[in-house]
Amino acid sequence: MLRTIALPAFQDNYIWLLAGGDGACVVVDPGDAAPVFEAAARGLRPVAVLITHHHPDHVGGVDALLARFPVPCFGPDDPRIPAAATRVGEGDRVGVPALGLGFDVMAVPGHTRSHLAFHGGGVLFCGDTLFSLGCGRLFEGTPAQMLASLDRLAALPGDTVVCCTHEYTQSNGRFARAAEPDNPARDARLAEVDAQRARGEPSLPTTLASELACNPFLRVDAPGVRAAIARHLGSEPRDRVEAFAALRAWKDGFSG
Repeated sequence: MLRTIALPAFQDNYIWLLAGGDGACVVVDPGDAAPVFEAAARGLRPVAVLITHHHPDHVGGVDALLARFPVPCFGPDDPRIPAAATRVGEGDRVGVPALGLGFDVMAVPGHTRSHLAFHGGGVLFCGDTLFSLGCGRLFEGTPAQMLASLDRLAALPGDTVVCCTHEYTQSNGRFARAAEPDNPARDARLAEVDAQRARGEPSLPTTLASELACNPFLRVDAPGVRAAIARHLGSEPRDRVEAFAALRAWKDGFSG
């Protein structure tokens, strides 16, 4: 039985582990090696490392981790990725024999130009592309690229377990209420999140079905979201790319 484990790092990051019953685990986006070493001291055993993108809070611990655990490491074909990583890209499949599963590699540009997601065993490691109730900022990609990437993730099975790498759900939820005022499913999700955070628990992972019901960035075609975007812009967006671009720009400046 596989289990997802969120290791807190920095201010709001999660380093994800996908672990089997014997303690073998895949480590995803280790921006800091120390939390993984602490998990290893509790009996977990890294057998592979996956990297979604080059930002330091996702790769900063890779070299130290591989020095102690010399396991296969996979990441984007980008010179900003640690040299020890095997470069993979769209359509590749990464096998993890110790867990008896493989991950399909998906190119999801937008947050960065070389961003990857890994999908396998019913779990999605999406880095900073998709957040619960939100999506990543467009540091290197275009709105059209990010929308296409989110559309690809949205097409995965609804029961996919979504492992995002930042604890942004409550702040995203405040924007989601502005972007789609009438969404009971979203309100129920936020009530659940508030209870989780009050207990000191992560709001993650989530499921794709929940995000499809609640996340305005996956609901850019929903009438309530379109109406809110039109009110914000003062005019109807010409198409769904313009609608998404307006939604992302609105979120960038949102302080509610």
